[in-house]
Amino acid sequence: MENKRNNKNNRPTSDRTRGQGSGKRNNKIFRENDEIDNLGIVIGRNAVSELLKSDRTIDKIYVRKGNREGSLTLIVAQAIEKRIPVVEVEQSKLDYMSGGANHQGVVAMASLKDYVDVDDILEIARQRNEKPLIVIADCIEDPHNLGALIRCAECAGAHGIIIPKRHAVGITPAVYKSSAGAIEHMAIAKVSNIATTIEDLKKKGIWIFSSEAGGTPYYEADYDCACAVVLGSEGNGVGRLIKEKSDFIISIPMYGKVNSLNVSTAASVILCHVARMQRASK
Repeated sequence: MENKRNNKNNRPTSDRTRGQGSGKRNNKIFRENDEIDNLGIVIGRNAVSELLKSDRTIDKIYVRKGNREGSLTLIVAQAIEKRIPVVEVEQSKLDYMSGGANHQGVVAMASLKDYVDVDDILEIARQRNEKPLIVIADCIEDPHNLGALIRCAECAGAHGIIIPKRHAVGITPAVYKSSAGAIEHMAIAKVSNIATTIEDLKKKGIWIFSSEAGGTPYYEADYDCACAVVLGSEGNGVGRLIKEKSDFIISIPMYGKVNSLNVSTAASVILCHVARMQRASK
């Protein structure tokens, strides 16, 4: 790995891997009768089921009035067992609380996910006795893209995700929903400056791979190391300064007429390949 940081010249032309999802942020938080500000919504059966498995505080769970079936029955039973209040409400109430998202008959009011420090992510890798695999989301604004990215990262065994405090979506109800519960198992750090964070990671032995146009095909890079994969925003990709600070630029070659993938789709391709390479050397 000694020569990696200075080896940026071998970059065959290939097409973009940045996502192009669009959509306005959905930061809508439901409040009723002066609910305290640190309570947020978790929407949908998968997300609420994973929330019940976690150690997070749950204030109450709202379920649709009427007959219950399948996983909804199990959710109610688990909530009662944990002495979490279950409130039956009309469909219209759930529609309002979820901001029009597909709530599948259940909405939970829970404390918003606690952010961690970047060092906490590295500690998770150390405790697992694994090479660190970190995902850096560079200014992703669409909550559905961020949620799907979190799900991809968790499935690939990533130890944590780093997001910026500004010019990006945070952890919103829509992000919870889109992650399908994976967010409950993922450490997330929110930092003031991605570029500065990358510099700190490099000092700690982490190699930085940015996914962007014109890079080395992702399958030709060597990920048998402690690494962080940077994935860019929907419209602008990875920022110029971030690319300059990266050790490698990698891309997914495109063979069709469309020249880019959604950011979460690109993440699934790259992260699963990185995870396989890291584990193959054990």
